[in-house]
Amino acid sequence: MNAWDALILGIVQGATEFLPVSSSGHLVVGQRLLGLQVPGIAVEVALHVGTLLSVVVVYRERLTKLAVGAVRGRREAWRYVGLLALATLPAAVVGLAFESGLEAMFDRAWVPGVGFLVTAALLLSVRGREGGRDAALDARVALLVGLAQAAALVPGVSRSGATVVAALWLGIEAREAAAFSFLLSVPAIAGAAVLLLAGDAAGAHAGVPAPVLLIGGAAAGLTGVAAIRLFVGLLARGGFHRFAYYLTPLGVGYLLYLWGSA
Repeated sequence: MNAWDALILGIVQGATEFLPVSSSGHLVVGQRLLGLQVPGIAVEVALHVGTLLSVVVVYRERLTKLAVGAVRGRREAWRYVGLLALATLPAAVVGLAFESGLEAMFDRAWVPGVGFLVTAALLLSVRGREGGRDAALDARVALLVGLAQAAALVPGVSRSGATVVAALWLGIEAREAAAFSFLLSVPAIAGAAVLLLAGDAAGAHAGVPAPVLLIGGAAAGLTGVAAIRLFVGLLARGGFHRFAYYLTPLGVGYLLYLWGSA
């Protein structure tokens, strides 16, 4: 792993973590096509930290308001924190209960291709209703959005795409749907980084120089900020579904590539 590899992976991670195109699917496909093997988990953790900082930067005012409100015991702040916790629960339960099965999916080359097509279908399903209907964000909505996030543990199924689509189906206004999805990514990304470290503490560094890790994390963070802003802008203008026009040929093309190389 050199600085150039880290830069490319950082850009891919930052863009695909937040755009509705699946970061896990792109990393699996990218590593397969480029023949790149990420040594240990240090690079993965650096990329996760970079994307986590993207959310903190873009939503810093809202996060600060939530933190201050929670410290001061404000009911609305604790209610929103509770909704985020509730929405986090399904993915945590599924991830722990089916850990081995989910890991096996990353070894099945065809899974990301199918996942891309599933995500494309989800995005097209909300075409024309991307404005939402300004419904209330309550426990039912949070739980269903959380179930959508759990489904996105499958490579190729976009976490941001699935959660925002679920929120839009339930009538949540577009910008609020995006905000809830991205704030929900904070415990998801942080939890993934912690699990990676806990699962491979002994080989975490695997000889990867600190500057290389910094380059990957910085690239993921800067690209992530741009991706979040692009995502929200397209969603507000009703262009969210257009990512399906990228995912469909990608999924079909990748599956055809696998079929031809079998």
